[in-house]
Amino acid sequence: MKLEHFALNVEAPVAMAEWYVTHLGLKVVKQLKEPPYMTFLADDSDRIMIEIYLNPADEVPPYRDMNPLLVHLAFVSEDPALDKERLEKAGASVVSDQRLEDGSHLVMLRDPWGLALQLCKRGTPMLAATERR
Repeated sequence: MKLEHFALNVEAPVAMAEWYVTHLGLKVVKQLKEPPYMTFLADDSDRIMIEIYLNPADEVPPYRDMNPLLVHLAFVSEDPALDKERLEKAGASVVSDQRLEDGSHLVMLRDPWGLALQLCKRGTPMLAATERR
């Protein structure tokens, strides 16, 4: 089986989708213009998606108050230091910046709505190389 998407109930799915497209390079695959504003966002491989929406059937988790180790979205970054600086200017906040013994560089941020994002440059890449589209 293949993972299709990971879904998150968020407070501002339309604004969040715009920010993720503009600053993280995701693209909208499908989006409802009315509640619950279900939006599917894909990465540049077209193989991984997240779904964001505001569904009143349950609460929006308190992402700002949650430890990033509980839930975060991790993105491959060729230059975490440069991406960290760029995302800070776009409204993200830095949580941590780690360089590991294996050569990995991991930066944890929070997007403007408090959801944790991790920028990963692994000493040894964990995903198979895919051609960028």
